[in-house]
Amino acid sequence: MVVELTQTRLQPGHEVNVQGVLLEMRKAVQINFVHSGYQSVCTKMKESTLGEVAAMETTCTVTQNGTHVLTQTLVAAANKEMAWSLSYAGSADGYAANRDEVVRIRDSLRLNVTP
Repeated sequence: MVVELTQTRLQPGHEVNVQGVLLEMRKAVQINFVHSGYQSVCTKMKESTLGEVAAMETTCTVTQNGTHVLTQTLVAAANKEMAWSLSYAGSADGYAANRDEVVRIRDSLRLNVTP
């Protein structure tokens, strides 16, 4: 399982279109897989949370020749000061085996804490 969390400080007054960011993340993932000979189908974007921050998420199932090879979840979130993206992916079996632990870690994030 691979997990990646990115954080970006926003310029004062900048508002993030979280749904638009997630749409671009999903599109980039799908295009990259297609160029490598894979097919991907993603769930409808839904409201979620990242730590305590409101977020949007989608999960993509990646196949090759009809065989499920990878599952990837994409999450985007933002508040007035920061924006975050989270991606976690694994083989079909690895994702299923580690999903609950990753969700526990994701839910325990404290993103709104200022230094």
